[in-house]
Amino acid sequence: MPITTCFRLALRTLHRNRLRSALTLLGVTIGVAVVITMVALGTGARMSIEQHVKAAGTNQVTVVAGNYMRIADDFGSDVIESGGGETTDDGLGGLAGGSSLSGSPQSAAAGNGAGRGAPATKNDWWPGRGISPRLPGRGAAKSLTVEDADAIARQIRGVSYRAPGVSETAVIRSSGTTLFGRLQGTDTDLTSIRVLTPESGHFFTREQVERRERVAVLSSTARDKLFGAGADAIGRTIETRGHTLSVVGVVRRAGGFGGADAFDEVFIPYTTLQDVLRITHLHSVLVAVEVAGESSRISQDIVRVLRARHKLGPDDPDDFTVKPQARDAVMGKGINPMLARAVMGSVVGLDKITLEEMARTLERSSRTMTLLLASVAAVSLLVGGIGIMNIMLVSVTERTREIGLRRAVGARSRDVLIQFLAEAVTLSMAGGVVGILLGIAASGSVGRLLRWTTVISPASVVIAAGIAAAVGIFFGFYPARQASQLDPIDALRYE
Repeated sequence: MPITTCFRLALRTLHRNRLRSALTLLGVTIGVAVVITMVALGTGARMSIEQHVKAAGTNQVTVVAGNYMRIADDFGSDVIESGGGETTDDGLGGLAGGSSLSGSPQSAAAGNGAGRGAPATKNDWWPGRGISPRLPGRGAAKSLTVEDADAIARQIRGVSYRAPGVSETAVIRSSGTTLFGRLQGTDTDLTSIRVLTPESGHFFTREQVERRERVAVLSSTARDKLFGAGADAIGRTIETRGHTLSVVGVVRRAGGFGGADAFDEVFIPYTTLQDVLRITHLHSVLVAVEVAGESSRISQDIVRVLRARHKLGPDDPDDFTVKPQARDAVMGKGINPMLARAVMGSVVGLDKITLEEMARTLERSSRTMTLLLASVAAVSLLVGGIGIMNIMLVSVTERTREIGLRRAVGARSRDVLIQFLAEAVTLSMAGGVVGILLGIAASGSVGRLLRWTTVISPASVVIAAGIAAAVGIFFGFYPARQASQLDPIDALRYE
C-alpha cells in the first residue's frame, strides 16, 4: 500500500473520532510547545549574555588623550612600571619608563624592588624614581589622532572595532527646552561596541562622518527630556554651541550591568564635533576586542603601538592613558584603593576573571530556566506518548474485525503495521503542529512578561517536529505490531 494512502486513511480515521483524537494529542501539544519555548529562551539567553557583556564594557579598552595619572590616584591602572625600556620583537619600544602591562606578579615585584633601593641602571632611572615606581603623567596632550585609531585596528591582532571619539559637555536646546548633556563625537562602529539599538530612525552613516554633516542621534533619555517622553524626534533640530543639528535617530543602550542610558547623550560624527570645537585631534579611542579575556594583552599592544607612533623615548612618560575593563571592574567593587592596586598588579588575567564572573551569573540563571522547562517538556511528552499508545491499543481492539477483513482480502502484516503506525505518527504530528504554533505564541508572551529576549530559530521548529514524529513512532510501534500479528480467522470471528 502506498505510504500516501496510509496517511490519507489515517487522517480519515482520526477525523471520525475528533474529540478523542484532540484529547490524545493534548500531551504532545504541550510538550512540543514547551520545547519551542525552552529553545527560544535558551537561545535568547545566550544572546542576552553576549549583549550584557558588551554593554558592561567587558570587551572594551579605552584610550584617552593625555596622562593625568599620579601614584595617589592611579591605583586602578593596569600598567605597572618594571624598569628598563625593553624593545619587543616587533621593534616597538616598551611601555612608559620601561613599563609593561601587568602580565605576572613578577612584573610588579620588579618595579617595587627597584623602588626600594635596588641597583638602578641608566635605563632604570627617571626623575622621581625613588619616590614613586610610576612615571608622573604628562597631562593634557593633543597627539591622539584618527591615524592612531586606524593603526590600532590595523596592527593589533584581536581588535574587532574602533571608534574615534571627541566629547564635550554642553548646553543643548530645542523648542524652548534646555538640556545640560554630553556631546559624543564618534564613528559608526560605536553601535556595535556599545550595543546601541535604534528606537527610531537610524545611526549616522560613514559617509555622513566623512562629509562632516550636521546630524545627531539622541539617546532615549535625551529625547525624552528635549521633546517629551516617546516623542517623534526624527527630522527635528537641536542647537548647541551656535550650531544647528538635525536629528536622524534615537537609540537606547542594551540593558547591561550598567542599566540603561546613564547620561543624556547626543551622538554626532566626530568630524562634526571637531569642527564645532575647532580641533583636529581626538579625545579618546574606544576599542572593542574579539575575546574579552585578551584585553590585557591588547592594552599592552596599544601602548607599544602608540608610543612608537608618538616617538616617545624609553624615559618619556606616556601622552595617553589606556584603560582596560578590568580596572573598572575592580574599582566598582568597593575595594580599598591600595588593595585594588595590588590586585591589579598581581593577579594574572584579571580581565578574564571579571568576564567569567559576570558571564557565569547570567549563564547560571538561563541554565536553571532551561533545565526547568526541559523537565516539563520531558514529562509532557512522556504523558502524551503514553496517551497515544493507549488510544492506539483501544483502536486496535475496536477495529479487530476490520483488520481481519483487510488480511482476508490480501493485506500483508507489514501493510497493517504501516497503517497503524501512520495513524500514530499523524496523531503525534498533528499535536506537534499545534504545539509549534502554541510555542511561538508562548515564547513571545513569556519574553514580554519577563522582559527576556527570546529567539525562535528554524532549527528549533525542525527539532520540535522531529520530536513529535519520534514520539509517534516510539509509542505507536507496539500497538501497530499487535495489530499486524492478529490471526485473520480469529479477527473475523471477533465480536
